[in-house]
Amino acid sequence: MDETNISWVLAAACLLAGIGIGALGYHLLNASAGNTQRLRQRLAERERTLAELKDGLGDSLERIGQLAEGLRRESQSLEQEAASASTTLGAPSLRRQAMDAATPAPAKDEATEPAVPRDYADGNRGTLSEDFGLKQANDSEAPQPPRY
Repeated sequence: MDETNISWVLAAACLLAGIGIGALGYHLLNASAGNTQRLRQRLAERERTLAELKDGLGDSLERIGQLAEGLRRESQSLEQEAASASTTLGAPSLRRQAMDAATPAPAKDEATEPAVPRDYADGNRGTLSEDFGLKQANDSEAPQPPRY
């Protein structure tokens, strides 16, 4: 073979190798770009889902507020109704009794609180003694097991 033919063959082989390496690099870089695109799409979906949940939470809190306001209005109307009923019955003290029953009792004084329980007893035979709760057994009174 001639040197010029070897140069042309070598140039063609290098060109084909360059094209192959370029195609492989493009494929690898494009694959990571596709992966990045999928990750971006998943992120957008998650953000959309999160926004929907936030909107749903806001709606739920608004509904809870409306229900609480309705309960407050109903309790006021029931209180007014009870007051008018007690005045028509001629017993204005009934409303006060109902209100007193609904309010919690005041805290008791420290003097009326029960004493703190102790974990010992007075004397030498307290609850922590070794023989507490054991009866003194007399041999004559102790029941005998049956004999066969």
